[in-house]
Amino acid sequence: MADIAPTPALADPAPLRIGEHFGRWLRYGEARIAEFARVSGDRNPLHQPGRAARDSAFAGVIASGQHTAALMMGLMASYFSRNDDGVRREMLCLDVSFAFKAPIRAETAVDMRRMVSALEHNRRLGGCVGQLNGSAFSGGTDCGIARATVLVKRLD
Repeated sequence: MADIAPTPALADPAPLRIGEHFGRWLRYGEARIAEFARVSGDRNPLHQPGRAARDSAFAGVIASGQHTAALMMGLMASYFSRNDDGVRREMLCLDVSFAFKAPIRAETAVDMRRMVSALEHNRRLGGCVGQLNGSAFSGGTDCGIARATVLVKRLD
């Protein structure tokens, strides 16, 4: 495509860089899992304290996939919308996919990580289109993976 230029054409400092990584630790509490399920319209009893969750194969409350997806998207949006490094930028999510590999149980710590794996400058869109890979780990288990395509623009 004519509107794609190689990465070296980016002005310094670029709004994102290959290899850039970020993340956060969080804990899913039963009350937060239940509240997210209620607000999102998810009536699955696995996301509510009670007998159904306790008697399930998971032996307790688990977070919904959409809960994990929302938190991973929020992590990404917050990171690329920051300006604490002197670069004012904004981010638009172009595409996201998630694969859930294991449940995230209530009251367990979760380590969410994202990394920029590729990027291209796109003149037509006025910014960098980045490819990101990510994971959510809990209790030493890889609970989910995420891939995203984002547009990050400098606001100079």
